[in-house]
Amino acid sequence: MPKTIDMEKMYRELLALKKEVQFIKTHMFDPDTIMTTEEEEKFERAMKEYKEGKTISLEDLKKELEL
Repeated sequence: MPKTIDMEKMYRELLALKKEVQFIKTHMFDPDTIMTTEEEEKFERAMKEYKEGKTISLEDLKKELEL
């Protein structure tokens, strides 16, 4: 025997799912914002080299390449 579809119940379920999806989207984190240990070490090394004057900034490099 076919099951009767309760449209009101289906509508409430869809609203509940929509609310859950919105909650998930709001509370998700972007994995690209977290550095791995290796990436953090490379960043720290690069910052140290920059502070020691062993490298130049991106802006300075762009200016140098324009010449």
